[in-house]
Amino acid sequence: MTTTQDYLTGALAPADVLALPGPTLLEFGTAWCGHCRAAQTPLAAALAPYDGLRHLKVEDGPGRPLGRAYRVKLWPTLVFLRDGQEVARLVRPGDADAIRQALAQITHDAG
Repeated sequence: MTTTQDYLTGALAPADVLALPGPTLLEFGTAWCGHCRAAQTPLAAALAPYDGLRHLKVEDGPGRPLGRAYRVKLWPTLVFLRDGQEVARLVRPGDADAIRQALAQITHDAG
């Protein structure tokens, strides 16, 4: 699994995301957010079988263009992309099953 361990704080523009090939999980949040920290356990459980999946943790907040482009209102917001296009979204996911279902939507038939 290709996971960004820390939240990316800049330089990822909406156009960059649109150009990403294959399945990608964007995780919007912050390191200090309690909801974001609580989501890490079910997220890790759901991602475990997806070796090589691109998972980008994007720090969000006022004035962050990527979060605004995806209309992020609450953290964490998980945006599931396939070839740069949004396929599914989860806001404050509470269990690994919901994450697995969304992952299945972007990884089926993915090379």
